[in-house]
This record gives sequence, structure tokens and C-alpha cells, in this order.
Amino acid sequence: MSRAKARRGEGPTLKRDVALANRIIERFGLSDAFGHASARIPGTNTFFMPTRRSPGLASASTLLVVDTEGKILSGKGTPNSELWIHARVYAARPDVGGVVHAHPPACVCLTQIGQPHRVVHNQGGAFFSGVPEYEPVGLIRTRELGDLLARKLGSGLAVMMRGHGITTALRDVRAATVAACMLEESAQLQLRMLASAGGDAARLRVYSREEAASVSDQISPRVVERAWEYYALAAEQKPLGG
Repeated sequence: MSRAKARRGEGPTLKRDVALANRIIERFGLSDAFGHASARIPGTNTFFMPTRRSPGLASASTLLVVDTEGKILSGKGTPNSELWIHARVYAARPDVGGVVHAHPPACVCLTQIGQPHRVVHNQGGAFFSGVPEYEPVGLIRTRELGDLLARKLGSGLAVMMRGHGITTALRDVRAATVAACMLEESAQLQLRMLASAGGDAARLRVYSREEAASVSDQISPRVVERAWEYYALAAEQKPLGG
């Protein structure tokens, strides 16, 4: 990647996207006082990350620059203690340009009733290859735990974290944010269907792998562009905590 392109990646557009991604996950109920979204600075092993406060309060002017070794390179303030989620995913996955860690309730519920994510509607097809579960409970506050989480994520789009939340990792922060919203929507529908079926998972009309693969383009650039436009505009109008 050219230096000029890398410099553009460090510009105000990427910073705005990171701040907005954080506000989106708060405004849409995936997180409240906790959670964070980040973006790799193109062509580098560094990333933009908000300071240690609610994602709903993130701003482009206060972002930190952190590297994959967890070192704070610029910015004022303290990063979230789970910066290792972002640092070690970026270290393990050169293809990843955006990471979101959030605590969406339906996803947490699935992990605690022992139900893996299943594709039960078209937009869930983005996760047709499966969503692995990171089983150890607790926060990802060390490099070693960050590496464990990155290994569980593997080459996938998302990982569920038992009793904790989710992490999504995609080509850019917009895609990672949209994927997080789609995964929570999918989990919500799965829980509602499971409740309607009296708790009998065998009654769910789960998409076959072939069916799910046929709608796996739900996280394509075209779809992300449309979804991001909606989430971004809605997040600007929704109140904090709303």
C-alpha cells in the first residue's frame, strides 16, 4: 500500500467512522457503558481506539493510536483494559481492518443456554460458516488471552464469548459494525423462535449449510454501504442510552 493511501487512512474520515461505530453499538443496544470499536490504520500494525469510557461517548478528536503489542503511540487518556482483543486480532489477521467488541444481550443469552448460533433468516447467512464460542469467562486483559481469542476467531467473521459478548473482525470498521448488528438481530430471532417452539431446538427450521451459503453475501460491500447509511443516520438521532 502506498504511503499516500496510508496517510489518507489516518485522516478524518477513518476517525469519524471509528467514533460513529462506537456510538452505533451503544445506540442500538449492543453495549452500554462498555464495549469498543476500532480500525486499523491502513498499511500499519497500529489502530485507532477510543479512550476508556462508554462507546456512546466516543469522539474522533479523542481517539488513541495503539499498536499490536498494546503500546499507546499517541493520544491522551487511558484505553480500555480489553485493548488486547483488538491488538491481537490485528496481529493475527492482516486482512482485518476493523474490530468490534460488544455485549449484545441475545448473543450472551445464546451462550448461556448452550445454543450455538444458527442461521434462521437471510441476514444470518453472513455467518454461514459458523460462529465459534470462546468459552473461558472473564475479561480479555492480557496479551495471552487476546491471542487465545484470536485463535478461536480463526479466519471467521465473529466469535461469541460465553457470558460476555461478541467480537467481530472484518475488512473495515463499517463492515465489522454492521456484522455485529446483524449477529445480534440473528440471535434475537433465534431466541424468539426457540421460545415459540417451547424450547425445542429441533423444531427450528434452521437453514441448511447450502441454503445459508446461498445468502452469504449479506456482508458484501454493497450491503454494508446501505446498512451503514441507516445505522449512522439513526445513531445520530437516537439519544444516549436510548
